[in-house]
Formats: sequence, C-alpha cells, structure tokens
Amino acid sequence: MDLFSQAGDRESAASAPLAERLRPETLEEFVGQEHLTSEGKLLRKALAAGKLPSLIFWGPPGTGKTTLARILARGSGAAFVGMSAVAAGVKDVREVVAQAEERRRLHGQGTVLFLDEIHRFNKAQQDALLPHVEKGTLTLLGATTENPSFEVNSALLSRTRVVTLRSLEEEELAALLRRALASPKGFAGGLEVDEAALLAIVRGAGGDARRALTTLEVAAAGGGRIDVARVEEALQQRTLLYDRAGEEHYNVVSAFIKSMRGSDPDAALYWMTRMLEAGEDPRFVVRRMVIFASEDVGNADPQALQIAVAALHAVELVGLPEGTLPLTQAVTYLALAPKSNAVIAAYGRAREAVMEKGALGVPLHLRNAPTPLMKKLGYGAGYQYPHDVEGHWVAEEYLPEALRGASFYRPGDEGREKELKERLEALRRARAAAKPGKDG
Repeated sequence: MDLFSQAGDRESAASAPLAERLRPETLEEFVGQEHLTSEGKLLRKALAAGKLPSLIFWGPPGTGKTTLARILARGSGAAFVGMSAVAAGVKDVREVVAQAEERRRLHGQGTVLFLDEIHRFNKAQQDALLPHVEKGTLTLLGATTENPSFEVNSALLSRTRVVTLRSLEEEELAALLRRALASPKGFAGGLEVDEAALLAIVRGAGGDARRALTTLEVAAAGGGRIDVARVEEALQQRTLLYDRAGEEHYNVVSAFIKSMRGSDPDAALYWMTRMLEAGEDPRFVVRRMVIFASEDVGNADPQALQIAVAALHAVELVGLPEGTLPLTQAVTYLALAPKSNAVIAAYGRAREAVMEKGALGVPLHLRNAPTPLMKKLGYGAGYQYPHDVEGHWVAEEYLPEALRGASFYRPGDEGREKELKERLEALRRARAAAKPGKDG
C-alpha cells in the first residue's frame, strides 16, 4: 500500500459517520449484551476457545449484531466477508464459497460469512448455504430483526445457534454517548452537552445505539453547546417506539392480540393505532385479526371471521387513511365477541392423533368405488347416505377403527358455541346408543 492509499484510508475513516468511527473492536469495548459477552458466557467462551460456531444474531436495530460478528471473526483469525441478503443471491454465495475453499487450501485460513438481514434470503438461497455450513467451508454469522423461527428454514436453523440481543438500556446508551464525547474518534472533549439534552437523546433513541450516536452527531453539526431544543431539532419528531422488523414489533403485536383476547376494545384499539401510525402495513394488522377470529372467537361467534375477512377486503379496496374505519370496526367487534379457543384446540388434538397413529387406512365403507374391482373389494359397501334419511343423519362411523370414539372438537359454553355443543353432545349420544356393528 502506498502513501496515497494510506492517506486516503485515513481521510475516509475520519469522514465516516460517528457510529462507524466508534464501532468497538473488542468485547471489552462493547457496551451491552452482557448475557452474551461477559465472562463465562457464550461469545466470550467461543473467542477463548478459538472455535467459532455458526450463529444467527436476532435483535432490534442498533444493538450490535454487525459489530459482534466482526469482533468474533477477528478473534477467530478467519477472513471476514460481509454480505447483505437484500442485494445478494445464490451466485454471490457460490463466489464466496469458491474463495473460501481456495483460502483454506492455500493459506489454511477459515472464512466467516456475515449475512446481514438473513431473513431476506428465500428458501432456495438459504438451501444454497446448507452444505457449506455443514462441511465447515463457511462459518455463518447471520443477522436479523425478524424472528428466525418464522424466517429461517429449519434445516439452516438446525446447523446454527440463535443468539438473542436486546435493546440497550438507558444507562448503556448514556455511557456510549459519553464515550463519544471523550474519544479521539469522536469529539475528543471539544463538545459540551447539557445533561438534560443527553437524557433526551437517550430516550429518543429507543434502545438503538446507532440512532443515539447519529442524533448526537446531527445535533453537534451546528456547533456550540447542545441543549434539549437542539436535540429535539435533531430528532425532528419523536418516533413511536415500534420497529416493524424488531423486537418491539412482536411486543406490540402481542399486546394487540392479548387485548382482543381479554375483551378490552380500548386497549386493542390503542395497540392497533400504535402499529398503523408507526407505518405498519394495515394488511399485516388485519391478517392478525383474521387469525384471531378463528383462534380466539371461533364458533362462539362465526360472524367474527366474516367481519375480519370483510375488513381485509375493505382495506385492500380503499387503503389508508379511510381503511382505519373498517379496521376499527373489526377490532372492536372482535374484542367484544364471545371467546372460545375450541377451534385451535380441536386442530391440536387432531394433529396429535395424526402424528401418533400415522396414516390410518380409510374405512372401506367411506371409500369411493368407481371401478368394478373396487366394488368387488368392498369399497363403499354399506355406506348410508344421510340425505336419504329423515333428519339427514345416520349413526355412522367416520373415523378409522383405531380412533373410534375420539373427541377432537369440544365446543365451549359461550355464544353460538353453546348451541353447537348441545347439538354435538346429542349426536354423540345417539351414535353411542346406536352402536353400529360395522367394522368398515
């Protein structure tokens, strides 16, 4: 490297954003995430052992996912290759693998692939990583703000370990800001900040270190002492604490669903409004309502599902802001509807039976017999057509022999489901009393 290149690198580093200039290079410099970085914890032990496993860092923005990946790669002695799943594809993965194989062959050096926003990779792209992670050609360090259980396929998850990061505490953010004020890479003691202004930056950052440092940098651009007014100007407006891709996303969604389940329309409406005003896709919100209508209301009020689906169509038809009206109508209806979880419980029982018993044969009397051979084998023999009988019901057995008498759907006593429960119990009593001798 010549002198001109060195000078260019120094100039580039000096002009980098504050958050980049202050990026920690060791775990000792890293602030927060003590559950991972302190003595005896996972990342500290991995560095000490010199053996880095494949990891997926899951947490809100600005919590140190990229920084930790760089520190771990440096500590392991491996080459670090950064890639964003937004722009990369299978071809890029193959190129990295080829370089990793050559690097190991020529220099005996491993390769760490840091894949930012790994949830953006589709199944085929994730599958392309599998054999190389499994063979150890690459050590994968993924970063995501989305729940890996939903966004990363199970095969890749089984070959990695998910590491959860949390939003930074106010004390940790304040420590970062004070470091920035004192550090030669920051303001080197040449910037005065009121304590109230520092607190305003911390609270406006919402646990995001990058946002806190960026706010400080913007506020400092005008020169002079920084007060609360300068911070508010830098923040422009207080962003609602709701990150569509981060942990708080799941917290707010959870509160929204639990408020509807708890029959509190005011709270449900508040959480829904929080999401919409923070820029959440209204279709995501109403999809949660559609699921809720079956999972938590079910047949206690069958109209709940109709209203939720109608709200979905209405939102797609008119968009926002008008779409907030059918959304509000739906959320208040769902919150006040009678509740039953019999539907999801029924599916769970049925699934358990399927997993335990396997693919049981269909009873002969329930099988179609479109050919003479099938008729000769007894397909459809003895089947009773309910519409040929008064009341449109016969005491027939429809479950496989191994599941006779099983009860999956158990209606509750709320709303319409009470009527369904009475009818189902009557039918079950009649079937038990008839005791058809067919072994199908």
